[in-house]
Amino acid sequence: MLTPRGPIETSSVRKSLRITLITLGALVAVPVLALATTTVVNVVATHVEASEIDDYGERVPVDGKQMNVVVRGAGTTSDTGTIVLLPGLGTAAPGLDFGPLIDQLARSHRVVAVEPFGTGLSDQTDVPRTAANITREVHEALQHLHVDRYVLMGHSVAGIYALPYTERYRDEVTAFVGIDSSVPRQSSWDEPIPTGTIVALDRLGLLRALGGASSDTYGDAYDDGTKRQMQLLSAKNGAAPTIIDEMRHAPENFRSVEDSRFPTDLPVLLFVRTNDDDVPNWVRLHERQAASVEHGRVIGLVGDHYLHHTLSERIARDTDATLATLGA
Repeated sequence: MLTPRGPIETSSVRKSLRITLITLGALVAVPVLALATTTVVNVVATHVEASEIDDYGERVPVDGKQMNVVVRGAGTTSDTGTIVLLPGLGTAAPGLDFGPLIDQLARSHRVVAVEPFGTGLSDQTDVPRTAANITREVHEALQHLHVDRYVLMGHSVAGIYALPYTERYRDEVTAFVGIDSSVPRQSSWDEPIPTGTIVALDRLGLLRALGGASSDTYGDAYDDGTKRQMQLLSAKNGAAPTIIDEMRHAPENFRSVEDSRFPTDLPVLLFVRTNDDDVPNWVRLHERQAASVEHGRVIGLVGDHYLHHTLSERIARDTDATLATLGA
């Protein structure tokens, strides 16, 4: 038989349990509703934004598809003053991202900024994103433009692709210029990129939300209209199949060049950030790479990985000076 206090305690427990369950339900429901909202917003926004993306550059046929290129500046198609720009992994709109650097280089060079498949306004592709396929496609685009003598300038992972590229097309490339370019055997090169997480976040609309929260990451070198276009193309391309496949192939692509070097007679200029604490021996790795060729030079700069976002004038000036010295 319960004492007078028993039913009160039992009721209190049930009430507490009910409150707890309601609270837990609310805690679960809020993020679920939020994710449902961001997912719907993402689908609708993707459809709407497609019409807001401005056209730029020109399309060239590559492997049965269309690759976008941005061509600026003076010079003939066979002039050694031509500079070909290649982006880093995950750069959603290379032709726009390289804008400040193109402006500087185009004063004395013909500049060709290539947007590999899956980036910018180029088509998607289901051809595996191996270094061999990517370099072959870039070369095909240049052949269509009748560009057959040029300096290859690449940012980040383009430094990895440049190794097989310069080996295969050494008779065309007059020099390589790296912008905080990747190097063989750099720290964590063999760690897989969490592509599944990236795709999931994109489908839930969280990548879009994060992109909006960091809308001013491009700095003062870009006007508001260009920043908006880069955001639109980031939302469109950031987790699209081609870039995701390139991310999946990253460890394999690094492994394919782990013992590779540039041709010894190829002039090499490497712009490297000196304030990098993320990759051990970052500057030393580049100094070693520069020392492996007859004419190699490393120029240290203070900035973030996208050095051309803030230091394009310096990069262009030092590139001109170094190439003039080398006769490239």
